[in-house]
Amino acid sequence: MSVLELQEVDVFYGDFQALFKVSLTVEEGQTFACIGANGGGKSTLLRTIAGLQRPASGQILFRGEPVDKYPAHDRVGMGIALVPEGRRVFPSLTVFENLQIGAYGGRKGDWTTDSVMELFPLLKPLVKRQASSLSGGEQQALAIGRALMSNPQLLLLDEVSLGLAPVVIKRIYEAMVHLVGTGTTILVVEQDVQHVLTVADYVACFLEGRISLEGKPSDLSSQAITAAYFGV
Repeated sequence: MSVLELQEVDVFYGDFQALFKVSLTVEEGQTFACIGANGGGKSTLLRTIAGLQRPASGQILFRGEPVDKYPAHDRVGMGIALVPEGRRVFPSLTVFENLQIGAYGGRKGDWTTDSVMELFPLLKPLVKRQASSLSGGEQQALAIGRALMSNPQLLLLDEVSLGLAPVVIKRIYEAMVHLVGTGTTILVVEQDVQHVLTVADYVACFLEGRISLEGKPSDLSSQAITAAYFGV
């Protein structure tokens, strides 16, 4: 059974349509990458899956069951966790407190504060520091760790490399490979095509709210990806 399936999903912001009949399937243990320029609908896709945006039509299935009627907090309890663009950690709280908030739902699983620190050793000496004092890379690691504390089956990552130094991006992508090895399924939105194609099992390119190209990275030429990305 697939972990996630979208069936002809339309999403609007008022009169503006952000997604047009989007259909995709994410298999268990897969890293599924959504690429595309700004305004392509990628972040809207993740927000809709997470329950922060409601589709006007179509259906979202999680492990074969419709989840459209469930609010975001219920979807976290089911095993869907979102790391939003811009990280959005709680600035006045410590690293430890941010992680504990991630575990508020009490969902059972292997992720604990200790296992997050093992995945991101840079957080260990910062555990008592306020999140507002962290660097961008440290905040991104914390945001991912906070999501993992909910013990998700499906991890949604929105623009994980945005604004980060190359050495930090490398660490984040190494962590993604480790996560898949532990059985986590990942749906990642990314503008950094070069990095994400090194870890993706499947990729979909979004252009103006539609999927303009999809397939295994090994089956897609750089010319085809460029054409789909820019609509040329």
